[in-house]
Amino acid sequence: MKVLLVGNYEPDAQQSMLRYAELLRAGMEARGYRMEVVRPGRVFSGLVPRTNPLWKWLGYVDKFLIFPPLLWLKTRSADLVHICDHSNSSYLRSVGKKPSLITAHDLLAIRSALGDFPQTQTGSTGKVFQRWILSGLNRARHVVSVSGKTKADLEAMLSSKPEIVVIHHGLNWKYEPATSDEIAAVRKAAGLDPNDEYLLHVGSNQWYKNRPGVLRIAAALCKYERFKRVKVVLAGKPWTEEMRAIQREHGFDDAIEMVTPSNGQIQALYSGALAFLFPSFEEGFGWPILEAQACGCPVITSARPPMTEVAGNSAILIDPEDPEGAARTIAARIGEAEELQRAGWENLKRFSTEKMMASYGEAYESIVGRGKSR
Repeated sequence: MKVLLVGNYEPDAQQSMLRYAELLRAGMEARGYRMEVVRPGRVFSGLVPRTNPLWKWLGYVDKFLIFPPLLWLKTRSADLVHICDHSNSSYLRSVGKKPSLITAHDLLAIRSALGDFPQTQTGSTGKVFQRWILSGLNRARHVVSVSGKTKADLEAMLSSKPEIVVIHHGLNWKYEPATSDEIAAVRKAAGLDPNDEYLLHVGSNQWYKNRPGVLRIAAALCKYERFKRVKVVLAGKPWTEEMRAIQREHGFDDAIEMVTPSNGQIQALYSGALAFLFPSFEEGFGWPILEAQACGCPVITSARPPMTEVAGNSAILIDPEDPEGAARTIAARIGEAEELQRAGWENLKRFSTEKMMASYGEAYESIVGRGKSR
């Protein structure tokens, strides 16, 4: 079987989606499938620098005017087309009646555009774009959802009622406990002393990641003797002004900003942390939970799906909207770190890449088999 994977536009720098397509390609090739990744090329957006206001619009030309006819030509030689990101649902129009499926990672942007989240506002252009994505999803006959939570959102929002199967992610990078030298190196890079304890958060600045909440919880923890000298490291995008204001408000000097660390540095940060603090309001799946557990790091996360779906009984669960209550729970249970570490190793068995690829193989065979019978 030849499978055409439709990946994301590289200049958009959606690293998790780029890694996801590569993970599928390598994993399914190892199972004997002929895999080809095709994605929009940088044509017109390359004419201006990224800082130019035209850059985004020229990227739309690359993605939605130039690429679709090229995709149509590519689909002719494939047995199955797999669109790797639901935000590219408009490409289903180029697939036609060719057997196909699309992976839905989360519907947060669509729900935001529909006004489901008062914490964030979507501009008029964004609302049009997200409705276009939703319209494209309604053309899908087969959808893979990465979590039960995302499946529930799909069932609530799609009028077309496609066949939806849940396939959980495996790790998209080989995370494992780092060596002592690697941990020492990342501590130095972050400005930590060799004996400093720290809580870690890894993420970007989308509202649902609740990075301001990380700082509020860390500040509340300082009231407990056990945490008076514990620092917090926020790795990922540069801090927002709101985050800096929270730090000033609480006089919390033990918060460390680490911008765009490498995968190896993130692995070392997980491996050396007292715990991983992940108080998201919403997620599509929650990859960092598994990343932390693969490095032997105890996890503290939100008591709401899909975090509960991914972490199961292997994490300290908190209310992400109650910093004081979260701090009480963490202070009471941080002594369970070794038990949480063992539970994390066990939890990882549910999310092996081998299981993920086997499930995709079953989906591919079923869809193509039914296409042939028709």
